[in-house]
Amino acid sequence: MAYNIVTIAGSLRKDSFSLKIANALAKLAPASLKLDVITPVGISFFNQDLEGAPPADWLAFREKLQKSNGVLFVTPEYNRSIPGVLKNAIDVASRPYGKSSFLGKPVGIISNSPGLLGGVSAAKHLQNVLPGISGPVLQQPEIYLSGVGDAFDADGNLTKDSLKTVLQQYIDAFAAHVAKHQG
Repeated sequence: MAYNIVTIAGSLRKDSFSLKIANALAKLAPASLKLDVITPVGISFFNQDLEGAPPADWLAFREKLQKSNGVLFVTPEYNRSIPGVLKNAIDVASRPYGKSSFLGKPVGIISNSPGLLGGVSAAKHLQNVLPGISGPVLQQPEIYLSGVGDAFDADGNLTKDSLKTVLQQYIDAFAAHVAKHQG
């Protein structure tokens, strides 16, 4: 049986590098993992006033997470942080207070950028946000992917061997992390 991993590509852009990386990870994942790649598209803004009767999109997102065996975040960096749509999705899933849909779920974080820093600030922000609302976060290896702008062909296939090697090492480590925390 494969563990179901909700893999959230934190950008809404149709051709985002985060989505391409998430899809590449799904292809590289060992047989023990099945990556369900999604984006935060369609998740309405969090508003605590709506918690008594949450919108259907919140409930569907929360249920998807609750049924999963783990969560993998693939995020770009916007203004030295995570995109607002990703933070909103986290806020929606972490509520109501004390009933986070991330609780107990092993978590992985991958940041990326076409620039030199690889989205390290975005990853660090996720590392600050997730403890307390999620399960154990994979600490090693850390992965901040730089120079991703030329890593894919026109069809979105990963063509950069150095990136493929790093992603393979990460997804294998994440598979071990999930197995360790699933019993």
